[in-house]
This record gives sequence, C-alpha cells and structure tokens, in this order.
Amino acid sequence: MTELSGGPALPQERRLVTSIPGPKSQELLARKTATVANGVGTTLPVFVTRAGGGVLEDVDGNSLIDFGSGIAVTSVGNSAEAVVRRATEQLAAFTHTCFMVTPYEGYVEVCERLAELTPGDHAKKSALFNSGAEAVENAVKIARAYTKRQAVVVFDHGYHGRTNLTMALTAKNMPYKHGFGPFAPEVYRVPLAYPFRWPTGADNCAEQAAAQAIDQISKQVGAENVAAIVIEPIAGEGGFIEPAKGFLPRIAQFAKDNGIVFVADEIQTGFCRTGQWFACEDEGVVPDLITTAKGIAGGLPLAAVTGRAEIMDAAHAGGLGGTYGGNPVACAAALGSIETMRELDLNAKAKRIEEVMKGRLTALAEKFDIIGDVRGRGAMIAIELVKSGTRNGAKTPNPEATAAVAKACHAEGLVVLTCGTYGNVLRFLPPLVIGEDLLTEGLDIIERAFGTL
Repeated sequence: MTELSGGPALPQERRLVTSIPGPKSQELLARKTATVANGVGTTLPVFVTRAGGGVLEDVDGNSLIDFGSGIAVTSVGNSAEAVVRRATEQLAAFTHTCFMVTPYEGYVEVCERLAELTPGDHAKKSALFNSGAEAVENAVKIARAYTKRQAVVVFDHGYHGRTNLTMALTAKNMPYKHGFGPFAPEVYRVPLAYPFRWPTGADNCAEQAAAQAIDQISKQVGAENVAAIVIEPIAGEGGFIEPAKGFLPRIAQFAKDNGIVFVADEIQTGFCRTGQWFACEDEGVVPDLITTAKGIAGGLPLAAVTGRAEIMDAAHAGGLGGTYGGNPVACAAALGSIETMRELDLNAKAKRIEEVMKGRLTALAEKFDIIGDVRGRGAMIAIELVKSGTRNGAKTPNPEATAAVAKACHAEGLVVLTCGTYGNVLRFLPPLVIGEDLLTEGLDIIERAFGTL
C-alpha cells in the first residue's frame, strides 16, 4: 500500500525552517504575479505541497498550523481517508457524464443524505451545484418560481457570493462589489441583530432589530411582493456575527405568516462547523430552503440547495442544473466527508474547540482592552478589535491592529483570517480534526501577537 504523502499521515507539528514566506514560495509568488489576474488575492503567499489534520506544509518545508480550513472547507481535514478512498474509486470509474445527460447514483445518494441531515421532518428534495454563490442564486430562482414574486430581502453584514445576483445580496462593497455594478434589481437590505454594536445594547437587540426589519419589509417592499428572505444563521464574512437570540425565529415566523420562502445560507456554518449539523438548529429554526457548500465535500467543489419538496419542484424541468453540478467525484468526496463527520463525531469536536478557544480568548480580552468582543459557536470563533479604551464606549473599529495581529501570526506559522464589515475581526476556523496540542499552540501564538502591539 502506498503511504499517504499528506492527510492524516502528515506530522502534526509546527515547524519553521525559513522566514514566512520562504524563498521558494517567493519564487512562485513572482510566477503568480506574472500570470494570475491581480483580482485573485492571496492572504498568505506560502505555496502548499502537503496538508492534513491541522497543518499545512509549504514548498520550503515549513509546517504551519491551520486556523483557516480553506475558509471553512476542510472541516474533516485535508485528504481525509474516506474522502480520498471514495473519490479515488470514483476517479477510476469515471470523472464525468453530466447528470443532466446520463445520471449516476452518487448524486442521488448525496441528495438522500441531505434530506436526512438538514432540519425538519418534511419531504425534501435537493439540487446540486458547484459553489456557494451558485447555490444561493438558484435558491432565489426556486423561491421566485414557487411564489411568483420577485423581491428578495437580505441583511446588513451579509455575504452571499460574487456572481451578479449574489453581489447584490452581499452587503460589503470592498472588495466584493466595488466597480462591478450595476447589480440585479429587487434586492432589499434590512437590519441584522448585531449584539455588540446594537445602539441600545445587546439586551434589546433581538426584539428591536426584528421589529425594524419587519417594519422596513412591510412598508418599503410589501410582504406580499417578497419571494425570499435570505440570511446566514451566523454572518460569516460580515464578522462572525451571531444574531441575538430570538431574532432568527421571529424573522422565520414572519416569513411563514406571509408566504415568503425562508432561506438559510449555511454555506459557511453547515456540516458540524458550529457544533451542530446546521447552525439554524440552535434555535429550532426549520428553513424552507437551505444552501450548503464549503464543508460538504472535504475540499472538492460541490454545493446544494435542499428544501421542501413542493418548493424545490416549482422550477420547470431544465430550469435547474449546470454542466458540472453534482460532479461524480465531488459527490463521492461528499459521501466520504459525511462518513467522516459521523464516525469521528465532529459536532462534539467542534464544541470542544469552542470550549478551548473561548476560554483562552476571553482571558485574553481581559488582558488587552482592544479586544471588544469574543463570539461564535463551535469551531467558528472570532474576536472583534476596537481602538484602545473604546470597548465599552464608542467601540471604534480597529482594522490596523487586526491586520497587525494577523501578520504577526503568519510570521510565526499560524494561518489566521480576517473579516468583518469594518475589517476589524479576526476569525478562526480550524479543521474539526485538529489536535488539541496544535490548537493550544496556535492560541499561544495569538497571545504573543497581541503582545507585540
């Protein structure tokens, strides 16, 4: 049997043998600059050759701790055994036929698993796509077909993709929307319950934000014109904002009362990331449609819209699809990823990651007053940085310190990401299979990084 070069066999240790990035990575970066469009950015220009568990190994032989998971994609680790096994078997059988031409069982199996795992005991159907943006765009198409309405409601701080329609749905201008308009019409934005920044305080956030959102929809759009309300149960790119408790159920009930399709965008939060299969389960919210991608297939491109059968069937035959949607290799990887999540109980592992990370980060917030908020669930944790002395006052965003901490972490071999509408949030998305020793070492690096400010 050939020994795996990466994946679970990779030594789980941080190892720095050059500066970050090293000379070979810098050479490759020069090649990237010459041939890859400038619009394709890179957070940390280390070129990876092997990865697995909680580490990434680059071309210079450095081994970095991974607190990014490819933006919440490699939850089961890079090259998880079941993912590699199933995808390899499928590669040897066939790589593609196009499900719309000659179908195959893997696509159907993935849809069966989605029907089992997603919230609610109603009859469900799915359609498979390639990316999260595709899934969101198709969810809107399906909702419009079902309701015969046009308007779509989204929320402040939301992120839904980079296609034309999903750019319109996305709140943040730079870098996602700037210069790319005009955008799709009939998109309306309403307030999100953002506890840390709610003007009258976190205790009033859920009730007041929901009331404002519903009032704006009713008066400015007309509930009878709304096809879909689309929301992330935890806002991802917007800053890992967990809406105040009670907000999501009230918005979902408003949608139900007015015949509006309630769409949960679980592309970043789904598949054990928050300690549950799906984040909307936390408050018992059962969406009409749910969009998934990222963690679904262990690193291969796959996305889905899953929902109530009668809504999913509203689109006419041929109205949904795509040449590569539900590619057989990606479907095999998804089945391997779900197998791994179940066998390793990755929901429990995500909850343990939350326990460790929140404990350390909360203590860190007591030490450094620029940490204004520690939040998130499972292995989706963030800290929001503010100007010194403003934590309990103006809460002025501090993107400069955020960038400096990230840079210091990168230099020490820890991959971290930033996000937030104001660019002042450090987000942590470790693989759910990361060892606790690496988790602790990564947190040590973060603490040292704050000490350099």
